[in-house]
Amino acid sequence: MYYGYTNDLKRRCSEHGKAWQLVYYEAYRAKTDAQRRERMMKQYGQARTHFKKRAADSLKHF
Repeated sequence: MYYGYTNDLKRRCSEHGKAWQLVYYEAYRAKTDAQRRERMMKQYGQARTHFKKRAADSLKHF
C-alpha cells in the first residue's frame, strides 16, 4: 500500500511502474488538506485499519 499526495495522479502512478494498481484515491482542493490526510494515514494505525476494513473486498486480490 502506498500513501502519498500528488498534483498529477496519472504521472505518479506511472512513476511507480506496472506493478502498482490504483484501487482507491481521495481528492482534495487544498494541498494542506491532502498533506494532513497523508500524515494521518502514515502516523495513526487506526486510520489504516479503518481504511483496510472499508476496502477489504478491493484489497483481498493483492
